[in-house]
Amino acid sequence: MYLLHRANGYAGQRALWGLVHDRRLVLLDLLPDDLSRMEALMGTYRDTPMDLADASIVVAAERLVARRLFTLDSDFRVFRLSDGSALELVP
Repeated sequence: MYLLHRANGYAGQRALWGLVHDRRLVLLDLLPDDLSRMEALMGTYRDTPMDLADASIVVAAERLVARRLFTLDSDFRVFRLSDGSALELVP
């Protein structure tokens, strides 16, 4: 949402909320184990730095066994999943 706002203002954010309302984009509930993993990731990448949103995306990818990520955030080129692999970034 932050990057969408920087690129397209509120109109970009509103378009993403439209996907949520249409159920084409589903928000993932975080589990207690996810929170511990997020804290560990943020410690590992504290010099990048990794914020809470970044950590939640990496944890979601790990839990969902997802390897492709649409993002405009170049920090995801640095972050690694628990198995040491990198996410495939789109675009």
